[in-house]
Amino acid sequence: MSEVNLDFDREKRLGFGEAIYCAGKSHEQIEVILSQAVQHDGRFLLTRLAPEKFARLDGSARGSMDYDPVSQTGLYGAVNPITAPAQVAILTAGTSDVPVAREAQRTLAFYGVAAREINDIGVAGLWRLTEKLDVIRAYSIVIVVAGMDAALVSVVGGLVPSVVIAVPTSVGYGVATGGTAALHSSLASCAPGIVVVNIDNGYGAACAALRMIKLLNNANS
Repeated sequence: MSEVNLDFDREKRLGFGEAIYCAGKSHEQIEVILSQAVQHDGRFLLTRLAPEKFARLDGSARGSMDYDPVSQTGLYGAVNPITAPAQVAILTAGTSDVPVAREAQRTLAFYGVAAREINDIGVAGLWRLTEKLDVIRAYSIVIVVAGMDAALVSVVGGLVPSVVIAVPTSVGYGVATGGTAALHSSLASCAPGIVVVNIDNGYGAACAALRMIKLLNNANS
């Protein structure tokens, strides 16, 4: 199929491979991609794979995939074993942010990196965050997933010494719908040094964390 041209060397270059973004792809195109993975003894992380599209894949593809409908991610082929304690904390402001956070968690797991999820600690009930601060500070990388005004990003950025990666989400009413308010709030945060990825991009946040972990591991080796 001429519209498929896969990058099988990306993991060697970057430390993580090409992900298959399934939104906009037909189930036939996804099947062609997975068949090429088999031919190259490869493996793929699939993102934005809606349940109804997953259900239309052939039985062989479904049987070879660890699929999660919450994050709409599929782990196809061998997954790197997790051999070390969790290196990343993933925080969500609310339960509605969990699908994006889970995309980040499963991306990290695909590459053998454990992450601890700490959910529903938004600043509307600040005690939910403050009682977890000692736990959060133990992680060198913290991914903060938040919609609406994304206030959790600035608060965490001002309280922990970790690298903070903000993921604004499209959760919210009115002007918050679509995630633009959360994105602007994260970019304009008064907490210095926060890394911000695009709206709902849990995968991108995980890739940023993977780059940092690789550098840390190289520095310590």
